[in-house]
Amino acid sequence: MSKATLVIMAAGIGSRFGGGIKQLEPVGPNGEIIMDYSIHDAMEAGFDKVVFVIRRNLEKDFKEVIGNRIEKVVDVAYAYQELDDIPTAYKVRFSERTKPWGTGQAILCCKDIVDTPFLVINADDYYGKQAFAEAYDYLTKDNPNADREICMVGFVLKNTLSENGSVTRGVCKVDGDGMLVEINETQNIEKTEDGAVVRGEDGDKRIDADSPVSMNMWGLHPNFFRILDEGFQEFLANVEEGNLKAEYLLPTIIGGLLKEGKLSVKVLESKDKWFGVTYKEDKPDVVAAVRALVDTGVYPEKLFG
Repeated sequence: MSKATLVIMAAGIGSRFGGGIKQLEPVGPNGEIIMDYSIHDAMEAGFDKVVFVIRRNLEKDFKEVIGNRIEKVVDVAYAYQELDDIPTAYKVRFSERTKPWGTGQAILCCKDIVDTPFLVINADDYYGKQAFAEAYDYLTKDNPNADREICMVGFVLKNTLSENGSVTRGVCKVDGDGMLVEINETQNIEKTEDGAVVRGEDGDKRIDADSPVSMNMWGLHPNFFRILDEGFQEFLANVEEGNLKAEYLLPTIIGGLLKEGKLSVKVLESKDKWFGVTYKEDKPDVVAAVRALVDTGVYPEKLFG
C-alpha cells in the first residue's frame, strides 16, 4: 500500500494554447515536460504512486509522451474524466455540453483508485521542490484532525503571474496560525510593472502582489471523496437549464465548506517561483527557466535514466 499518492489533473483541453495539448509540450533539455519535473520532485519528497487524470481520447498520446516512461520508475494508474461521467438523471439534461466539469469532478474520478492521503496538482504548472516536501510531510504525519482538515500549498501571487496574459488564481486570506480564512477565485489578474491588477468591466483594481494564492495544490484524505460526491449531486441539481459552462471547482467547493465550518485548511507556504504554459508565448520562458534550474544543479540534465 502506497504511503501517499500524487494526483495530476491533465484532462484540460488547453484552448488558450492554440489548440495543442499544452500538458505534453517538451520544455526540458531531453524532451521532458513539466509533469516530469513535478513527478521527480514528488518522488524525491516520498510520494510513491502517481495517478493521471486524463480524457480517454488523449490516452494513446499521453502514454507515448510520458505514461510509459513514468511507469518504469513509480506505480502509475489512470483515471478518466469524461463529460458524461455524471449521475444518469442528469445525462439528457446536459447532453450538449462540450467541456469537462472542472477540477472537482476530476478528483472525483479517482475515488476507486486512490486509498491513501493524496496531493492534487495541475499538469501544466511547475511548483518547485519545497511545495512537494511540505505537502508530503503534512500528509504522512499523524493528525488527529485528519477527518476534517486538509492542506493547501500557498504561493506568493507575484511568483505565479504570466508575462503573456491574464490568469485566474484563488486569492487567499490566512490567519496568524496559518489556517485558511477564505479563498476567492479571481479572474483576469495581470502582471504590471509595479505589481498586479485585476482587469474588469468597471476598470482595473489593484491587488496586493504579495497575497497568498492557491495554485490547485491540495493535500486531501480519502474521506474527501464522499464530500465531493455529495457536493457534485447538489451542484448538478442547482445548475440552471441551458447552462453548459458551469464548473465544479475545487477552490469554490473548499471555500464553501470553509465558510460553513465543515472543513479547516492548513496553508503550507512555498516561496518557489511558479511557471507554466498557460499561453503559447509562455513556452520560451519556461524552457529558459528549466535550463537555468539544470545549469544550477537543481535537476540533472536527464531526469529519469
